[in-house]
Amino acid sequence: MNAQDVLDFWFGAPGSATYGQPRREWFVKKDAFDATVRERFGAVIDEALAGGLRAWDEQGPQGVLARILVLDQFTRNAWRNTPRAFAGDALALAAAQQLVDAGRDKALGPWQRSFVYMPFEHAEDPYMQERAVELFSVLAAEHPGFDETLDYAHRHRGVIARFGRFPHRNAILGRPSTPEEEAFLRQPGSRF
Repeated sequence: MNAQDVLDFWFGAPGSATYGQPRREWFVKKDAFDATVRERFGAVIDEALAGGLRAWDEQGPQGVLARILVLDQFTRNAWRNTPRAFAGDALALAAAQQLVDAGRDKALGPWQRSFVYMPFEHAEDPYMQERAVELFSVLAAEHPGFDETLDYAHRHRGVIARFGRFPHRNAILGRPSTPEEEAFLRQPGSRF
């Protein structure tokens, strides 16, 4: 398994009909897709969570992106609704920060960049939420069709500003919810 295998799975192989196009599977919960991620990439996810796959970073922004995908997206698919879904968040965020701080995210296509920015959006940290909105604002200004990704960044930032955490993670992580969080979770669209 290598970085290109991850990129081809997520974005489609270069030259394919799906390459560079958004995929429904990215944002829709489907048991079959989650099972495919778990079966095909489970060992790679475990390796990344143990601090491995850093050699991929030497391949440039594409290699870093592949590692971020494994840590931030594949974990969410493979272990949906379990604490392990968030186990790679800190490592994904660190990789994303390094890539962005070096300006190397700009070498990626727009959809690829959006997945570099998601670890900022997934962070239960107000400063990282501000960074997410900044990054997605630039992406939306540069590329038509990214207004919805910017809207999600604003929505994530709003939840963290209000609660300091994502209430929909409370039950998964064994955290008690406040009455305000419980009321919020009963509202449509309160879960990401």
